Amino acid sequence: MSKSQISEKTVKASRVTLSQMMMPEMANTHGNVHGGWIMKLVDESGALACIRHAQHRVVTVSIDQMTFKHPIKIGDVIILEAELSYVGRTSMEAEVHVYAENPIKGQKWHTNTAYLVYVALDDDGNPVEVPHLIAETEEQKIRMIHGVERQEYRLKQIDKFQPRETA
Repeated sequence: MSKSQISEKTVKASRVTLSQMMMPEMANTHGNVHGGWIMKLVDESGALACIRHAQHRVVTVSIDQMTFKHPIKIGDVIILEAELSYVGRTSMEAEVHVYAENPIKGQKWHTNTAYLVYVALDDDGNPVEVPHLIAETEEQKIRMIHGVERQEYRLKQIDKFQPRETA
């Protein structure tokens, strides 16, 4: 079956989990992992979920607000869980949950959640249609409704801040 014949996929089919130990070169002088390093990993895990869904390369279009609730330290393991929460014609929203784990103490905590939008591209760099998203659980249906609301908000913000022509 070719990619163009795939008309729909489940949320579960996009799910990605990445884990990585945080090392000294990823942190500041206080031992906290740089926010930019965490954002890079969030972007990569969201992109992987979208690539898995679209079966095309993707580019990041937007990253919603990201608030760091708890620090991640050198030696902690960062765990990123990503899956799709919205699909448009060519765009997809990935919901990425970030956790930190102290592997010695066996403690794990949620540090933040981020929503990122990607567009699937063909080999020539043009946007390409992506499969529809199927929710299999009530929780996924609610997440998809919220994904539609976030996308509508994003589009309103784009219209609101478009440059106006001056005479």
